[in-house]
Formats: sequence, structure tokens, C-alpha cells
Amino acid sequence: MTEQEETIQEWYDFNEETVQALLDDGSKSDAAHTIEYHFACDNFDKLEKAAVDAFKAGFEVGDGEELPLDDGGTIFCFDAVAERLLDVNLINQDTEKLIAIANKHNVHYDGWGTYFIE
Repeated sequence: MTEQEETIQEWYDFNEETVQALLDDGSKSDAAHTIEYHFACDNFDKLEKAAVDAFKAGFEVGDGEELPLDDGGTIFCFDAVAERLLDVNLINQDTEKLIAIANKHNVHYDGWGTYFIE
């Protein structure tokens, strides 16, 4: 298995565990959840190009943010957002697309989060 295949498999495992935890806690399985996929990079131009590609891939793209790091450096980040059911297959498809975009532009894909829906 290549390093990229291992990385994708690790994210698949994360996706499955996270979806299952949300469902186990009672989040509605039949409701669309706002899924926020996270990206970060220390180079704003690279991050901006990744944001454009995420938009072209059908995601709503949030504004880029500049965040200070504990070591005095700066990192830039944005979220690619989609409305999804808590369906691991759909989230895995998004993950593959977004990791490919991150790799293309040499930015960091940092997983996803969502909000609990009662």
C-alpha cells in the first residue's frame, strides 16, 4: 500500500468512527448535516488555489483565515463545506476528492467536523 493509500485509509477509519459516534449519540441519521472539511497551509497563495479547486468540485468555500501559531509563525486555513447525510460512503468520496486537491496544491487536509442534530 502506498503512503497516499495509507493516508486515505486512515481518513476512512476516522470518517467511520466519527459518523458512528454521532449516530450513537443520537444525531439524526436522516437529516442533512453541514460538514466542514478543513484545510491549512503556511502559504496563502497555495491555500487560495486549493480553495478555488474545492469550489470547482462543488463545495461551498469559507473565507480564508490567518491564525497565529504558538511558535510565532502564521498559518492560513479555510473550510470546504457541503450538506451531507451522515453517510460514510458520501463522506469518503468527499475525502478522496479533497485529499487530491490538498496534494495537488501542497496544503494540509485536516479532516472534518459537523454539528450534532437532535
